[in-house]
Amino acid sequence: MSANAALPRSTGIDFGTTNSVVAQALAVDSADLLEFAGPAGMTSIFRSALCFWQDDAIRGGLAHEAGPWAIAEFLDFPEGSRFLQSFKSMAANSLFEHASLFDKRLRFEELGRVFLQHLVTHGGSSLANLPDRIVVGRPVRYVGARPDPALARARYDAMFGLLGRPVHYVYEPLGAAYSFASRVSEPATLLVADFGGGTSDFSVVRIEAPGAPQRCIPLGSAGIGIAGDRFDFRIMDNLVLPLLGKGGTYRSFDKVLEIPAGHFSDFGDWSRLAMMRNRRTLEELAKLKRSASDPDAIGRMIAVVERELGYALYEAVGALKRTLSQAEHGTLQFASEDLTISADVSRAQFERWIAPDLASIAATVDSALHSAGLEPAQIDHVFLTGGSSLIPAVRRMFEQRFGNERIADGGELTSIAHGLALIGQAPDIEAWTAPVEMTA
Repeated sequence: MSANAALPRSTGIDFGTTNSVVAQALAVDSADLLEFAGPAGMTSIFRSALCFWQDDAIRGGLAHEAGPWAIAEFLDFPEGSRFLQSFKSMAANSLFEHASLFDKRLRFEELGRVFLQHLVTHGGSSLANLPDRIVVGRPVRYVGARPDPALARARYDAMFGLLGRPVHYVYEPLGAAYSFASRVSEPATLLVADFGGGTSDFSVVRIEAPGAPQRCIPLGSAGIGIAGDRFDFRIMDNLVLPLLGKGGTYRSFDKVLEIPAGHFSDFGDWSRLAMMRNRRTLEELAKLKRSASDPDAIGRMIAVVERELGYALYEAVGALKRTLSQAEHGTLQFASEDLTISADVSRAQFERWIAPDLASIAATVDSALHSAGLEPAQIDHVFLTGGSSLIPAVRRMFEQRFGNERIADGGELTSIAHGLALIGQAPDIEAWTAPVEMTA
């Protein structure tokens, strides 16, 4: 039997908060990204989104789509659909029991299986016969103030059980590290900084020379539930929520009180914003509108919820964030029947808004180095990956600490899946598998 014949075939799945990517390793030290024939053309990026709508012609009466097809369905019929995005951020949240979708209630693992079902279907023949080794990325630390990693693991197991194959879970930045290792030929110590939609994860890895029995050796890691979605919220909090009543007042008997912040908390998480469209929340908002000092502002918030404007807001906020990664100034542009926003923003303003988040991220980098027993001077390369790694203030934080000459990037949205597929071929794959956390 040849070396190639003995080599495990593997699939790497980067199930991300914002985007998901699949790669397959079918030859020695080589992995290819799976491409999907999406509504807008070929793409390797499968948006982590779901769209549901009622259809009496199908069994159960609830139709659904995922990825770019979910977006297309939602844009065709927004007010008759329920659009969910960033639902991965609910994986470790014990308070999340189910999503109410018309007259159905779906748990996290059921949402996940719907998502995977469509991903596999749209993957066509490439995913029709999965190899025996499937490697799935997971965050070093899940999103949330009190994430429950054991619960997230149980939900992942139920979700990925749909594939009918054993699943190996590997920390996401380790996937990026393995991908980076394929680009270097000399031994080196690597820090991977992976900025996702929901989490920022950091891993330190020792890369040995090609041909070594164990090419990569994990040394330490740390993570924090702050990333792209939190940066989005800073824009929402400063530019959008004041127009929806945040900071305003309402009258309670003979007192004038500030509107409770709890009315706006779900705007801090794209996955929860869609959940606000339920009878109880809308009744509470209608009551608040009647007593508010600025009822029109609460009316705008009701319109955002009722008319499913969350996706359009997400796109507008994301566009501004991307603009500020390239230019010193940008404009938040949003227009609907009920809410119009045109606000100029400087990069300096945005960086002030996210400064507390960057400080927390910097402390987490220190934790990763400490867990590896290393100082910054002992790191040879820093590999930045994930969409938010393109934000200048994020990159500058690493340049100041490690020096520009040690910073590397590339494949910001695809390196994790690429590396996960390569890890699937490793003889020491168990060394890369994330531990199973136990409940207290």
